[in-house]
Amino acid sequence: MAIQVGDKAPNFSLKDTSNQTHNLADYKGKNVVLLFFPAVGTGVCEKELCSTRDSMKDYEGLNAQVFGISVDGPFAQKLWVDKYQFNFPLLSDFNKEVAPAYGAFYDVWLPGKWDLKGVAKRSAFVIDKQGVVQYAEVLEVAGDEPNYAAIQECLKKLN
Repeated sequence: MAIQVGDKAPNFSLKDTSNQTHNLADYKGKNVVLLFFPAVGTGVCEKELCSTRDSMKDYEGLNAQVFGISVDGPFAQKLWVDKYQFNFPLLSDFNKEVAPAYGAFYDVWLPGKWDLKGVAKRSAFVIDKQGVVQYAEVLEVAGDEPNYAAIQECLKKLN
């Protein structure tokens, strides 16, 4: 079941592409945006993360730390960070623990076509300074993008 607005955000400890560990609890006192995405190297994921990169000044102005999270390994993510110069951390949920905890997980992705087992659903969560979820959007169709305007509107209300 997906995490809902008003729920305490599940804590996590994930590494970024520089092998730095990020614990959600360490960001208490700052708004956090989690953007789960299915896989590096895919068109919609590229569009989403490049759009986020290009809007980073807006997120910073709203006192928000943004993280992209996928089940890809950190080495694959690093190639993507280097290629697109993402200015926010990509976190590897390689062990597939965090996406399921947020209800943002496909047991089977692209059934009948590729039948890929266990990837993150495209999702967006805004977590406030106290660790409470204030925005939750879990998309069933991987080709859809999160509502960026709604994410930023939520952040504006938190400031």
